[in-house]
Amino acid sequence: MIEGAGIPTVAVSLKREITAKVKPPRAIFLRWPFGHPLGRPGAREQHLSVMRAALELLEEAQEPGVIRDLRIPWRPSRFPRDQVG
Repeated sequence: MIEGAGIPTVAVSLKREITAKVKPPRAIFLRWPFGHPLGRPGAREQHLSVMRAALELLEEAQEPGVIRDLRIPWRPSRFPRDQVG
């Protein structure tokens, strides 16, 4: 209904097989633990990285049903400002 009203969406998926069956208009997939679709608690830079990737897909997807696999590690060293252990 949201897409039908002209508002584009991007799903964040932690289970690719289910996402492929549901067929959302567009989705990003991460190999992360359930319950943490944007990253570790308090990991602001990690959260922003996922949100940026979702917005990029929103701009770049040319056809419906795109699932983009993100290769962001669960505990990346490139988020030095994170205060999470």
